[in-house]
Amino acid sequence: MEFCPRCGKLMTPVRKEGKVVLKCINCGYEEEPRSEKKLVIKHEVQHSPQERTVVIEERKIDLSATVKAKCPRCGYNRAYFWMVQTRAADEPSTRFFKCARCGYVWREYD
Repeated sequence: MEFCPRCGKLMTPVRKEGKVVLKCINCGYEEEPRSEKKLVIKHEVQHSPQERTVVIEERKIDLSATVKAKCPRCGYNRAYFWMVQTRAADEPSTRFFKCARCGYVWREYD
């Protein structure tokens, strides 16, 4: 850890013109590292709960039920359907449809 000789704040390693230098985030002072140790620049990404990926286990979906639904691709009026909880538990499920003629899959949200 190095501290800025001008203002006393912590110096952080940054890349500049292909090499690593220490830079004060408070006053902007820069210097080359004094120690012989290698400096590592590491960025850790913090994700909010809304950004996390939801993994739905793979399972066979019963496609025996058909409903009247117009396929956006071919215009056929029969489709298989199933429902999956893709959003928060307090929100309605997402309805998926698969055209009984061309196999196109689409979804509807409430």
